[in-house]
Amino acid sequence: MPVKASAMGVRMSPRKVGVVASLVRGQSVADALVILSHTPRRSAQPVRKVIESARANAENNHNLKPDTLVISHISVTAGPRIKRYRPAAHGRALPFQRRSSHIFVHVDGETRAPKKPAAVKETK
Repeated sequence: MPVKASAMGVRMSPRKVGVVASLVRGQSVADALVILSHTPRRSAQPVRKVIESARANAENNHNLKPDTLVISHISVTAGPRIKRYRPAAHGRALPFQRRSSHIFVHVDGETRAPKKPAAVKETK
């Protein structure tokens, strides 16, 4: 069962974020975090944060071993665009769009063995 995490409305172009996401696709979570910490792109930080969130979800909410986690799916889709105008020569206004992205990560791994309940000491 994959564990999910997402970041919606990241103020970066999906094309630029997608390049960084493709670097870590299919990697283990530990390797992906090392790769992203050494990637000199601004979009590496939001991708790293989503992967760390997925790792925390898997560890704390779904009882998965943190050493066995692998990125099974990572995708970047276009978010809402903000339409603006930039002044140009001769009194004109040229339109442009500020793009945003949605980042989705799915992580898979092995489940931990359930803990045995503590032995209850009987008092007389």
